[in-house]
Amino acid sequence: MKVTLRSEKVVSDENVKRDTGRGFVEWWKVLDSFGGPAKGRREIGGYLLGELKVDAWWSATLQVEYERHKGVVEKDGRGKGYTICATKSVKAAPEKCFESWATGEALDAWLGPKNVLDLKPGGSLSNGDGNAADVRGVTPGKTIRLIWKDASAPGTPVEIKFQPAPGKTTVMVTHDRLQTREEADGLRAAWGEALDRMKKLVEAG
Repeated sequence: MKVTLRSEKVVSDENVKRDTGRGFVEWWKVLDSFGGPAKGRREIGGYLLGELKVDAWWSATLQVEYERHKGVVEKDGRGKGYTICATKSVKAAPEKCFESWATGEALDAWLGPKNVLDLKPGGSLSNGDGNAADVRGVTPGKTIRLIWKDASAPGTPVEIKFQPAPGKTTVMVTHDRLQTREEADGLRAAWGEALDRMKKLVEAG
C-alpha cells in the first residue's frame, strides 16, 4: 500500500478564514467561550459541525489545532491527533473478508507486494511497499489490531473490523493518533484505495 503524505488543503490562517469565515485566533476565542478542551472532543465536534455548520474536514482540523494551541497532550506526550476511518461494504461473509487479511499470500493480491505476515499477537507485518506493523490482537472473522510501524505514521494504532450485515460485511479500518493533516489525509486515501482492491478481489471469488 503506497502512502503519499499529502493534505487535501493547506492548513493556514488564510485558508481557514476563507473556508470558515474565521481565522485561527478567532476560532480559539470561540472555542474558549464554549468551554475549552474540558468540553471534550464529542461536544466540541458537535458544536462545530452541528451548531456552527463547519464542514467535517475543518472541524477535525480545528479540534486538533486547538488542542495543539492549548498544549493538550496524552500520557505519551503527543497530541491525540487525528482519527481516520476507511470503510467498504463487501458482498461476502465476514470470514471470507477476514481471509483476505490472514496470510502474506492473500495480502499480496491487494495490499502490496512481498507481504510477510504472522497474524497472531506478537506477530508482525511487512511488505515491499514499506508497510510494517506489529500485531497486537486478532479475533478471527471479527477484528485485527495493529501498531503501525510504517514511516508514514510510526507507533500509531490501527483496528480492522469485519461487521456482518444481511448479505454483506462492512470492513472498517480505523487509524488513530495521526499527528498531522498530511498523515491523516494521506492514510485515508491509501486505506480507501486498498479497500477498493480488496472488495473487488473478494467479490470476484
